[in-house]
Amino acid sequence: MPRVIESSDQFTVIAENIHATRVVKRGGVRGHIFEDGTEAIKYKVDGEQRFVHVPEHFTTTQPYQQGNLKHFMIAMWKGLNGDSDESEEGKAYIQYEVNRQIKAGSNYLDLNVDESSYRLPEQKESMEWLVKYVESVSSVPPSIDSSNPEIIEVGLAAYGGTQGRPLLNSIALERPEAIDMAVKYNALAVVMASNEVGMPDGAGERVENVGRILEMALSKGMAKEDIFVDPLYFPIAVDSQYGKHAFDAIKQIRADFGDEIHIAGGMSNVSFGIPKRRLINDVFLYFAIEAGADSGIIDPLTTSAERSLKIDLESGPVKFAIELLQGNDDFAMNYIGAFRAGELDQ
Repeated sequence: MPRVIESSDQFTVIAENIHATRVVKRGGVRGHIFEDGTEAIKYKVDGEQRFVHVPEHFTTTQPYQQGNLKHFMIAMWKGLNGDSDESEEGKAYIQYEVNRQIKAGSNYLDLNVDESSYRLPEQKESMEWLVKYVESVSSVPPSIDSSNPEIIEVGLAAYGGTQGRPLLNSIALERPEAIDMAVKYNALAVVMASNEVGMPDGAGERVENVGRILEMALSKGMAKEDIFVDPLYFPIAVDSQYGKHAFDAIKQIRADFGDEIHIAGGMSNVSFGIPKRRLINDVFLYFAIEAGADSGIIDPLTTSAERSLKIDLESGPVKFAIELLQGNDDFAMNYIGAFRAGELDQ
């Protein structure tokens, strides 16, 4: 099947980074420890070193005790709840990331606050604040992302429409009411290939699930071109057939539902637990595009459609990645062996 897109500028990037789950290591490249023992997340803007200081109450959290700083959770909390100086510190960090994501080619900024709190009212408050603040400093629309439709609706209602139509992430058979929400707020939407009880097993089940939810969405007035199908990509480290399942599903979705629909998904999921993740992600994206994908939920700072479309299919490292992703390397034994032997550094 020919590619749906021929150049990277036709690839829609849904940037995944403004997310309360994201972590950096304490004392690592992005972490900083001051002489008095207090800690911060460090970053630079135009060569100037800046810091997001860690509030004391975050030092009692489990992620902190495990050596991690949830940097966006901290920035969101400070932006919303801190005093004037703390609020400016949190907002400046979020603006820094917004600028980086847009500069790297983002078309949408995926915003998720689910882990900002265990309390729904606080989650809603965080989403409302984040959407409004990001809209004030962004040039691209938001993707409103949550596992809870109530939080999604708060985000959609908070968005003023300055940058164009928002993206709803996501609609699934387990929550079809999100279709009505997309129609109400004139939003584009990510549609998941899961069913009412869980994740799909193979390509055929993915396509069947997509067909069912698409029928509902189209019957309620959504247009095909406003829908981004997420076929669901799983870690290749768990099952050597997961790459093949993904490529087969993309091909079949494109064949069954036509060129108007978009095919996206969390591309980096495939490389969890595998060394040289960028290599795996680049090769996976190449073959996903080859199969019919024209968009992705990615970190544009580390994953690039432009780079993927230019990979050398004859290079040694790429050949190892291809064998793994096409299901010909059980338990990634050959790939990991090549990594240990330094053959992936060519």
